[in-house]
Amino acid sequence: MNRHLHADIVIIGGGTGGTAAALAAARMGRSVIMTEETDWIGGQLTSQAVPPDEHPWIEQFGCTRSYRQFRNGVRAYYRDHFPLTPQARANERLNPGSGGVSRICHEFRTAWAVLNQMLAPYVHSGQLTILTRHAIESAETDGDRVVSAVVLNRDTGSRITLTAPYFIDATECGDVLPLAGAEYVTGSESQAQTGEPHALEGEADPLDMQGFTHCFAMDYIEGEDHTIDRPAQYDFWRNYKADFWPDKLLSWSGVRPHTLETVQYELFPGTDRYSLFHYRQIVDKSHFAPGTYAGNATLVNWPQNDYWLGPVFEVSEEERAKHLEGAKQLSLSLLYWLQTEAPRPDGKQGYPGLRLRKDIVGTEDGLAMYPYFRESRRIKAEFTVLEQHVATACRPDGKAETFTDSVGIGCYRIDLHPSTSNRHYIDISSLPFQIPLGALIPVRMNNLLPACKNLGVTHITNGCYRLHPVEWNIGESAGYLAAYCVERGVTPRAVRNTKPELEQFQQLLSREGVELSWPVTRPV
Repeated sequence: MNRHLHADIVIIGGGTGGTAAALAAARMGRSVIMTEETDWIGGQLTSQAVPPDEHPWIEQFGCTRSYRQFRNGVRAYYRDHFPLTPQARANERLNPGSGGVSRICHEFRTAWAVLNQMLAPYVHSGQLTILTRHAIESAETDGDRVVSAVVLNRDTGSRITLTAPYFIDATECGDVLPLAGAEYVTGSESQAQTGEPHALEGEADPLDMQGFTHCFAMDYIEGEDHTIDRPAQYDFWRNYKADFWPDKLLSWSGVRPHTLETVQYELFPGTDRYSLFHYRQIVDKSHFAPGTYAGNATLVNWPQNDYWLGPVFEVSEEERAKHLEGAKQLSLSLLYWLQTEAPRPDGKQGYPGLRLRKDIVGTEDGLAMYPYFRESRRIKAEFTVLEQHVATACRPDGKAETFTDSVGIGCYRIDLHPSTSNRHYIDISSLPFQIPLGALIPVRMNNLLPACKNLGVTHITNGCYRLHPVEWNIGESAGYLAAYCVERGVTPRAVRNTKPELEQFQQLLSREGVELSWPVTRPV
């Protein structure tokens, strides 16, 4: 017989948005159950091994108070537990890895520890239950409401039935939506549907999705040989070249996303080429006492291991498994190529001193616990954010659309990676934007909310709503919304469409440190 657990709010998925939702709902005094497929909560920040992608003003403004607490907690963790150099310890804006992609590139075990610390009071009190290694298997509905969800323990095969007044879908691919019969869209919309300048000119393509990446971490130990076994698909990937790519994927040639010009990379800084090792470097050993780290470490989420040969949802299980394995093989093949064949500035080939850091990602195969999916199923929402609302070229006044129902803010370029239909990068300037409450409300379902990339955006606008601080804000606002609705006995739809309720909810968000509008800034 299945176990049965009940809470005020059930959150399916413990990624970045799910964790933020759990924290918000628990802070409101609600009982919460959160499930997570992997061993680690945190999603992009931990199990997917992606250092935070953030906007230029993140140190001053442009994120929620709890996300800032997370960032501050990361720095405090290093100060409290690591032998930092005096210079690093005195640096209020310490970037542990000195990576170029973020002002706070750090190890994923650190993020995991900090997130668990933030949730600890609610876990220890019994208010929050976290079920790791559990994936959703089915959902039961009654009309326009989700009644229950069954989650499967991936280790034991046992099942738990979860019930609650409110459910939040915080899975990486919007897995609750089809199981609950919620209306949703996938892939690329057409211009006829959305009017977006960069949408498809012809028919919509539901299976045209951004490529995903199975990330891994590595460091470099000069003079040592850490070459891995030759991957099973190495011959395929060694020779693979997409029609739209300037050279073989496993090469130093790539593309500048916003201009599509060919660009040349290098591994380590030293020439005028772009250093990929520095790009997402997560350990800079110069910040630590001598001997703490044998070498600098980096996270490999590069153009060379973006996988775009096919989608992994809305397809058969066989097709899904093929592409998941293909992405793993691509990443391992990239590492093997780097270790054995990559051209070096000194005329030699390969860097055998590159060492796969299994411990950093917490797995036996050395790859992240979970793939980094840039795109999800997306709810059909009361309001859908379009390119026209946020793209710089579409906004002559230099300001993104103002949403009176704002529940947060974000900023990032509209950044779409090559897609499963072999469409090239779409990388265009956008303006600091708001997150409208209408994008969190399904057109029909009354007690189901999105908490990450599955909100009411398009294939195009997903490109700027999918990054770490924005996903955190989406999840946090969903958590507060569910808690608010439980407390007041109202629906999310009523909150948005009843002016006094909307004002009261927005006041709650403001008190809790959720910024609802931007100060005067500039586009990125």
